[in-house]
Amino acid sequence: MNLNDQQKIRLGTCAWSFAEWCGNFYPADLPSNRWLEFYSRYFPAVEMDSTFYNAPSESTILRWVESTPASFRFSCKLPRAITHACQLRDCSADFNAFLGAIEPLAPKLQVILIQLPPSFAPKEGKPVLRNFLKQLPREFRFAIEFRHPGWHRPQVIRLLEKYRVCWVWADLSALNERNLAPFELWPRTADFLYMRLMGDYSTKYDSDGQRVHRYGKLLWKREAALESWALKIDRHLQESRSVWTFVNNHYEGFAPETCQRLAQRLGYELPLPSLLETASAAPGQLDLFRPEVA
Repeated sequence: MNLNDQQKIRLGTCAWSFAEWCGNFYPADLPSNRWLEFYSRYFPAVEMDSTFYNAPSESTILRWVESTPASFRFSCKLPRAITHACQLRDCSADFNAFLGAIEPLAPKLQVILIQLPPSFAPKEGKPVLRNFLKQLPREFRFAIEFRHPGWHRPQVIRLLEKYRVCWVWADLSALNERNLAPFELWPRTADFLYMRLMGDYSTKYDSDGQRVHRYGKLLWKREAALESWALKIDRHLQESRSVWTFVNNHYEGFAPETCQRLAQRLGYELPLPSLLETASAAPGQLDLFRPEVA
């Protein structure tokens, strides 16, 4: 893979605040308020999960911007109040308030993810979706994830093409399907791709809400699936302006290493911290990871 193609691909994880990564990705004694700073030295992008619950404060956003390199990029989810509670209905006030709240992040905000619940079905939702897409501002790029199979229709694909909203390619396959490759034909509706390798969230909690696994190492490898996704990316790379791929811990058990394994299949190296770095870091050594001041 040449450098130009590699620079199109932005691999990252879904969020960065995982205590289980201490000693596995983060230095064991690195304070949590330095995690994003450290993360951004190894990955070019991150998908923020916290915005799904509420908009961050301006001071928090400014800290994120200042602690990451100039080339680093964020993706963020629309709040669940808009996508799940309102299901895109009568949400203009909440939507505009959210856009106003994240305005300080705009220089580094690449995509806003509209993640819809399985209950949002096309029978009632199609006119709602059309009206919502009409109000999307042009200064942001949007990607939409449908979790109801009924949306996979030509007229819906054309609607997203009209408003230049990216159809999210999401792998939610269950643990017992981990050796299967995703053969579904996914639509391309924008000049960029947005992929989410999520896996099965039920691997985290059992029916009683108790933790099943700790995500600090690979727990189940998805060789066939990673190979299939790499082939899909490679097939569409030349015609895409950029490719955003975000990995959840529940996909293979440890999102940073899954990113590395996917990068290798795409033909380039994505180094992760060494064992020496993750074991510990004396206070003076933390300065090695501070962003350079321009």
